[in-house]
Amino acid sequence: MSAELSVVICVYTEDRWEDILAAVASVRAQSLTALETLLVVDHNAVLLDRLTKEYKETEGVRVLANAGPRGLSAGRNTGIAASRGAVIAFLDDDAVAERDWLRHFAEGFEDPDVLAVGGRTLPAWDSGRRPVWFPEEFDWVVGCMYKGHPGGRVRVRNVLGGNAAFRRAAFEVAGGFATGIGRDGDERPLGCEETEFCIRLTRARPDAVLLMDDRAVIHHRVPAARERFHYFRSRSYAEGLSKALVSRSVGSGKGLESERRYTTRVLPAGVVRGLRDAALGRPGGAGRAGAIVTGVFAAAGGYVIGSVRARRAGATFSVAEIGGDTGGEGARHE
Repeated sequence: MSAELSVVICVYTEDRWEDILAAVASVRAQSLTALETLLVVDHNAVLLDRLTKEYKETEGVRVLANAGPRGLSAGRNTGIAASRGAVIAFLDDDAVAERDWLRHFAEGFEDPDVLAVGGRTLPAWDSGRRPVWFPEEFDWVVGCMYKGHPGGRVRVRNVLGGNAAFRRAAFEVAGGFATGIGRDGDERPLGCEETEFCIRLTRARPDAVLLMDDRAVIHHRVPAARERFHYFRSRSYAEGLSKALVSRSVGSGKGLESERRYTTRVLPAGVVRGLRDAALGRPGGAGRAGAIVTGVFAAAGGYVIGSVRARRAGATFSVAEIGGDTGGEGARHE
């Protein structure tokens, strides 16, 4: 499948220059060679020019501008439309992939019913180690795989967009990523655009299989600013806002299906472990238990407020038709 696999990396700031170079280098070092690597620059002319010069003589690397509105979803849609591979893999701009990352993705697509394969994202803490209060159950806050997520090679409701690959046919039947849900540069750290897309995909193709293969590993840089409790709380709140938009699109039944299991089984067990560690005098136990409780209330608050805002304002987002206008002017959802 080496001749059929494209990699898209969406970038937006020069502050991540070294991270971007490392991400591209990790793709070029894969044991399974990609057809191409596409760097999609999100409305940053200086970065676009700098990257164009950096990779001018590099075979297999293309630099292009986001053709749609500002944000990660439109950037991904631009990459999908410009790519040539039968499978499109996505890598975060501040992550590096292990050598067999693409090979494990390719193995998943040997089954023709598989339309998406996600991998395992591990945190690379800038401080050198996990903060003692930071619960593994909330590693999704920093874009990583969290404790309680299914392991091995299993079917899932949705994959995580910064470490995933999709068959091109997925976008042909379901359209692109919805603009108006996910991240927008330095704005509030929203997300869930891949969750909404995966649910929309399985509705369009009920026979579609979405896999998680935890052998497809990337290491995601966690800067010091994201190791702080303020970011933890803010990101948890933003997740609630995002989930409200997803539920508005696909309904709360499917939109919160995995979250119900997570909040009723995984998180209570995490609180119990934290309190037990505190009772045994282990560092960080009480902090982890408190962080889990805070995260739950912050996310729940975000969901309630996001739902009210959506009902009052008639929140609108758009789904692009891939191959046409990647700016998100396809089907509209209100």
